This record gives sequence, structure tokens and C-alpha cells, in this order.
Amino acid sequence: MNASVPAASRAPQASVSGQIRVMVVDDAVVVRSLVSRWIEETPNLQLVAALRNGREALEQFDRTRPDVVVLDIEMPELDGISTLPKLLERRRDLVVIMASALTRDHAEVTLRALALGAADYIPKPTTEGGVMTSAAFQRDLIAKIQALGHRPRTRPLPPRYARRSEYATTRKLGSAIQRTVKWQTADESDGPGLKLRPYSLVPPRVLLIGASTGGPQALTKLVSHLDAVIENSPVLVTQHMPPTFTTILAEHLTRAGAKPVREAVDGEPVLAGTIYLAPGGKHMKVARRDGTAVIVLDDGPPVHFCKPAVDPLFATAAEVWGSWNLALILTGMGSDGTVGAAAIAAAGGSVIAQDEASSVVWGMPGSAAQSGACSAVLPLDQIAPKVTRMFLGAKP
Repeated sequence: MNASVPAASRAPQASVSGQIRVMVVDDAVVVRSLVSRWIEETPNLQLVAALRNGREALEQFDRTRPDVVVLDIEMPELDGISTLPKLLERRRDLVVIMASALTRDHAEVTLRALALGAADYIPKPTTEGGVMTSAAFQRDLIAKIQALGHRPRTRPLPPRYARRSEYATTRKLGSAIQRTVKWQTADESDGPGLKLRPYSLVPPRVLLIGASTGGPQALTKLVSHLDAVIENSPVLVTQHMPPTFTTILAEHLTRAGAKPVREAVDGEPVLAGTIYLAPGGKHMKVARRDGTAVIVLDDGPPVHFCKPAVDPLFATAAEVWGSWNLALILTGMGSDGTVGAAAIAAAGGSVIAQDEASSVVWGMPGSAAQSGACSAVLPLDQIAPKVTRMFLGAKP
């Protein structure tokens, strides 16, 4: 492939059924060529354009009709953050993945892009040579394109699933309890369905949150409505993110809520009134030392290709706090959090998963919900009210 000649210079063919049409926009010829080749070598992906900047992307957009755009941040003539809203104006359900360097400035711009409607981001190796040799970059980029490109363009709530969500939010009402039992029994005998378990009878005292793709947007909405919980309880969050990005995320979340959010420090005590965010490149765990719960930062290998990962936090929290835990699994790719959710449930705690309709990707929450570890599957806007009621002692 001649990297200087965009694929869009060829008239786009009708995409094969099930294929994802991908546009690559990056001013670095090596990166553009390499990413284009990866896409062309992946059976369910179709490269429709490989372009140098945002101006070319806008000019070629209507003709190439991409489903997914991989958009670099720094480009001549029209950069990524300026191009993003113009692309989304052309197609509201367009999936845009921002390609970002691991710098503070790029982290700031990337989080701004997510707030403007980008679906996700991909951290780029620091050099073009790094892009060429990084198997992780190739794996993660293709996985994100596939997961986000195949998500439903419209997200209606299936009737069977809508019943289950309704049950989770009305369960505290006496008349709903009988219906809950009836639906769950029917699911067990009628085929596949979510098996929801009873909530813990113990009011929660610690809130745990795990998230990945779409997580920064979800966390921003969530923390602004959890003041009553944070006032009297510690909150520990693992968001799949690299170093520097978690620093910026903590600053953004602090501005979104009334309580401080900061990257956790190894050995510090876990106290009410603070949201502890796992720093990029370290697993955040907890342990009990001299009777006090403390943060443990672990530099061990990635879990589910992620570092930080959710499972180490949930699993160790189950050991330290047992039935006091309430864990939330928010939007994200993969299955991280499912093993930890099982540990939370086995220790007597409760788990709530975000529902499919409000998730960017229903990988992590869907995996946990289907495992039988969850007590509810809720839309994002119903999670904070439910959590607040539970921490204030109301029956689930």
C-alpha cells in the first residue's frame, strides 16, 4: 500500500455483510500505513480511507461512509479535537477512537474528546518504531474497532431484559418481590437469562467501582451524585487507563463532584471522604495492617491485558471487608471484574452491573451479570440513587 495515497482515492465498494468500515486519519505516514495494513488483514474489517488530517477526513466522509474512525490528535491543517465534532455532526452514531500519545497535554485533550462524544481512545507508543513493534498496540486497537464497530447503532431495551431492569429498581416494594421470584424461576426453566442473587442483608460501608471503555464518561456522571455516600464511606475506583491519563482523570472527576478524587498511594489508610483511583500502570489492592485497611499498589503482570485491573481490587476487598462491600461494574470491554464480583458475592457483599442500553460496550458488566454474581442490572442514571439508598440503610 502506498501510504501517501489514501484508500479513499478508490471508490468504496459495498461492504460485505457484517464488515466494519474503518477510516484511519493520521499525519504520520508510517503509523497510517501500518494501521491500514492491520485493518486490511482482519477479516471482518474493511479499510475505506487512510488520510493525513481532519480536513481530508471531512472531505471524504460522505463518499467513504465509515462506521469507525481512528483519529489522531495532532495533525496539520485540522487536528483531531477540531475534527471530532464535525464528524459527529455528519453521523451521530459514528464511532470515533482517538489516537493519543502518553503525555499530559494529550491526556487532557483525550478526556475532552470523550466528553464531546468520542467512543474511546488508544494510547500510541511514543515513537513510530514503537508502533511498529508493539503487539499490544495492534491487539488493543483491533479489539476496540471490533467491539465498538459491532455495538448496536440503536439500543432498544428488549422486553425480557426491560422486565429485569424494572425488577431491580422496584424490588424494595412488597408487591414486586413476588414478581421477582416468578421471573427468576421462569428464566431458570425457560432458557438463557440473567440469574440475579439477593442483595446482602448488611448495609454497605465501602463502594468499589470498576470500568473500562466508556468509563470516564460514566464515572463523571456517577460521582457527581454520590456525595452522601462519599461523606461517610471510602470509594475505590479502577478504570483501565495508562499512567498520566489517570492523573488527569482524577482531576476531572474532582471537578465533577464535591469530594476529592486522587490517585491512590501505596500504604496509605483507606478513609471515608475520599475517592481513591488506581494509578495507571499499577494494580490497586487493599490489605489490613495493624487493624487498618490500607492501599497496596502492585507492579505485577497485567490481568486481562490490563494494568490496573478490576479483579485484584475486588478480590482483595472481599477479603478485607467481606459483606460491607458494594461493587459496581460499569461499561467496558472484556470480562475483567467478573472473578472479583464472584468473590464479593461469596463474601456476602453485593454487586450491581450497568445495563446494556446505557453502556458504551456491555462486555465487563454483561459478563458479570451473566455469571450470576449480580444483585441488579441498572441503567447508569439509576445506579447512584440506588447506591445512595443502600448506604443510607434503606432496604434494597
